[in-house]
Amino acid sequence: MSPKITLYTNRLCPWAHRAHIALIELGLDYEEVTIDLDTPREPWYLKINPRGLVPALSYDGTIILESAIIAQFLVDAYPSHLLPPSHTPEGALQRARSTFFVDTWASKISSLYNATLRSTDAERRASSDAFVAAVKKEIEPLIYPDPSRRGPFFEGSEKLTFVEVLLGSFLLRLFSLSKPEYGLFPADLKSTLEKETPAFKRWAEATIAHPSVKAIYNEEAVATRTVRRYGNK
Repeated sequence: MSPKITLYTNRLCPWAHRAHIALIELGLDYEEVTIDLDTPREPWYLKINPRGLVPALSYDGTIILESAIIAQFLVDAYPSHLLPPSHTPEGALQRARSTFFVDTWASKISSLYNATLRSTDAERRASSDAFVAAVKKEIEPLIYPDPSRRGPFFEGSEKLTFVEVLLGSFLLRLFSLSKPEYGLFPADLKSTLEKETPAFKRWAEATIAHPSVKAIYNEEAVATRTVRRYGNK
């Protein structure tokens, strides 16, 4: 009998989006419960997740919290192309490289992306240049280390990997919210990334076009919320 999986989520949240990508890519059936992020959490949800955050996952009644932990649990419970089991040296090494890559994004890139998003018009160019420079230095060399592997995903994989599960929602927001009409990033950000970081641009574009990554994404809703929060600075 298949386990009962319930995902407590909000589709506007990039962290919750990670769990959706994993569940969709693994082909798992799940119930979706939307949590309103604009109102105080109801007592019933605080019993599930006392932190009040999304996502939370109920797996046959066992509650799992935090997006990366949820995604890790799912790929461990259902080994697939996303991430091989770690009981072999090859699998363990791939996990180590994937974890290092995601950690590099979190520790070296994410804060610069957020700084650009929050910057004033006067600060935006410098913030964006710092973001691109960090992507070029920290991320670009790690994406396709083996030139003999020509797939578009991490390390030249032909199929989506665990790296894209964890970072796809953030790449979607970067490339959609950088459209000039939203006024959140310099208008030439995409062309600058293409010039300065061609591997990153190729990888990101393949990731955000993948069906499981874009399945739940509503650009208009995300953009409206983000512009309301950060626009007109």
